[in-house]
Amino acid sequence: MKIDRMSTPSFLVPEKSWIEISPDSDFSLHNLPYGVARLPKGETAVVVAVGDYVLNLSRLYKKGFFPELKAKKNPFRGHSLNAFIALGRPAWTYVRHRLLALLNSKNQELQSRKDLSKVLIPQSLLAFLLPVEISNYTDFYSSMEHASNVGKMFRPDGEALLPNWKHIPVGYHGRASSIVVSGYPIRRPKGQTLPEGAQVPVFGPSRLLDFELEMAFVVGKSNALGESVLVDEAEEHVFGMVLFNDWSARDIQKWEYVPLGPFLAKNFASSMSPWVVTMDALQPFRTEAPVQDTEVLPYLKEKKRGTYDIQLFVDIQAGALAPATVCRSNFKYLYWTMAQQLAHHTVGGCNMQIGDVCASGTISGPSPDSFGSMLELSWKGSKPLQIGEGVERGFLQDGDVVEMRAFCEKPGVRVGFGSVKTEILPSN
Repeated sequence: MKIDRMSTPSFLVPEKSWIEISPDSDFSLHNLPYGVARLPKGETAVVVAVGDYVLNLSRLYKKGFFPELKAKKNPFRGHSLNAFIALGRPAWTYVRHRLLALLNSKNQELQSRKDLSKVLIPQSLLAFLLPVEISNYTDFYSSMEHASNVGKMFRPDGEALLPNWKHIPVGYHGRASSIVVSGYPIRRPKGQTLPEGAQVPVFGPSRLLDFELEMAFVVGKSNALGESVLVDEAEEHVFGMVLFNDWSARDIQKWEYVPLGPFLAKNFASSMSPWVVTMDALQPFRTEAPVQDTEVLPYLKEKKRGTYDIQLFVDIQAGALAPATVCRSNFKYLYWTMAQQLAHHTVGGCNMQIGDVCASGTISGPSPDSFGSMLELSWKGSKPLQIGEGVERGFLQDGDVVEMRAFCEKPGVRVGFGSVKTEILPSN
């Protein structure tokens, strides 16, 4: 394949597809996100979302629709995207361009096939799995607004930001095994907490369960142990992005995080969207990142500093009540970019692996309705949110359903991530 790295120009996206796609669909022709689905007969395969349908890429590959994609075995068969991702950017670009050609209303190659129903499947008939096999997971702390809010709450007599915050993309290594896909319910975690005024801890279910509105990127290119990724080459190592809810038990975290940081407060679950939106699809929404008013060290300086304009929403549904939107934020608010996160992560020689997930940390904006956690929205529970007639929340309760949504939009172009929707179950 002699295909250079490039974002797909708008003129390559057909004006119309033979698949009917609603104008407000997250899964327009401009998007074509990848996921992994359990098909009606039980097998699993990599799929791409188009409107309310998916294309079974495993079957398309077997039928010869990707003649220039040379692989030792079918890269779309199985339970993750990792084999496809490992083929590299030329393969990603080729498959995207080929799909755009096949979906063009003027192209008869695919739409005229008698076995079309085995390739084009309604999403409603499928169960979606985690899209990647995740060996390692890292959570960053990249929102200045979020870090400042937390500092004001817990250090009211000190500086909102700690001295290192504007010099270093703070992060910690999380637990990969407890990342679950949207729709998988989570149980309220248990652990030690220190009640107000008490001298010794007690054990029991967390009383201050919280969501954290985040995005995450999926590593698409590995680096060897001992090598680092340059900040201006970092996005070449990113396959795509997902929507991410990094659950947090605030009362457990408050007691355990000194001196090493969160442990049980964060390792019980994180929830991820089933769709990986590629960086090619996000290029039309690239925008300027916030100005960094403190000089960063040379390995973090970007020649073309940029981020992505991704609109974010969080809804909470209590019982039979209608969902209430409690947060409206945007990925572009983050102070530290993905490129800086990856450059810092590897500067000491850490070897990233294909499928690794790096989350942004809570994404909060400048206004109270853009705060990305209940901790901030209710200001540590002191200002409960109204989520229905006579119903309020300081933190999350059992039976609540939290749904996060994300999309990019400009006239004639919409690229969405679907959602991450999770019900909270009582602790065992």
